[in-house]
Amino acid sequence: MRWVLRGLMAVVGVLTLAVYLAGAYLVYEVARAVWAVRPSLSTLALYLAVLTVVFAFVSYRLGTAQILRSLRVWELPEARAPMLYRRLSGFSESMGIDRPDVLVGEMGQPNALALGGGFGPGHVVVDRRLFSILTVDELSAILAHELAHIERKDSLVQTFGYSALQTLSGLVVVVLAPVLIVAAGLARGVAWIRGRPEAWTRTLPGKLQRAIGGSVSLVFFALTLAMLAHSRRREFAADDRAAAVTGDPLALARALRKIERASQGPWSLLSPLYVNGEEEGPLTRLLSTHPATDERVERLRERAERDRRTRVERGRP
Repeated sequence: MRWVLRGLMAVVGVLTLAVYLAGAYLVYEVARAVWAVRPSLSTLALYLAVLTVVFAFVSYRLGTAQILRSLRVWELPEARAPMLYRRLSGFSESMGIDRPDVLVGEMGQPNALALGGGFGPGHVVVDRRLFSILTVDELSAILAHELAHIERKDSLVQTFGYSALQTLSGLVVVVLAPVLIVAAGLARGVAWIRGRPEAWTRTLPGKLQRAIGGSVSLVFFALTLAMLAHSRRREFAADDRAAAVTGDPLALARALRKIERASQGPWSLLSPLYVNGEEEGPLTRLLSTHPATDERVERLRERAERDRRTRVERGRP
């Protein structure tokens, strides 16, 4: 009975190997056919660039519309907040951008975010609770921070960055697909033939497949970390720009601290878009799109102190 079972396992192993090899051969033939009619390298690069741009543009427009629908926003009438709109107009003029719409919504947490701005004036979405926990100066500083994102087209740049990463990922998968399929087929087939199908990852082909997959994953994880680090730098830059435009770094610092205290709720899908950062540990901060609030507040306080010393040196109060 044991020999019969081993024989059946060997048959399964051979069939498994045959299926994987057939799949690898099919992928190879398709790749060879495409390679035979390939355009020049410059033309291929142009095609990929156009594809990335189109995909990013569609994602950008659809994503913005989807977020606005999910938040169920309504436009804040200028008559209800004339001082806020006057400051917003002044900030927009100082930055050289069109004044965005101010939308109020239910965001799950008291916070704010900037949407759009790549094509048109953009939108600043504010959770309704901010009007009750922030002063006019603090809310103005938050709006200036979001305007800085629109001025720099940060959401558009971020969308294009992720789109480029996805295009690169797809290209690498296509190139490595035949090798990965053959390695997986050999690993699983040999494991079945040996009578130990669960040990396929410990075979030499299995180790090779895992090494290749792990290396590729590590590279893209590193690229993702680099993009997240760039996102955190964008937040610092937006803080600096808001402090320069408002002339009141401490107003933004107070607003960030109040938002942090009022936002101790569960994580949501929109959390990465908010102005506060998670501070639970080094790994959380490494994977966050926003710097820790403590770090941002400290930078703003240092800037306020530098500005005060500069005014004193110049004989100003």
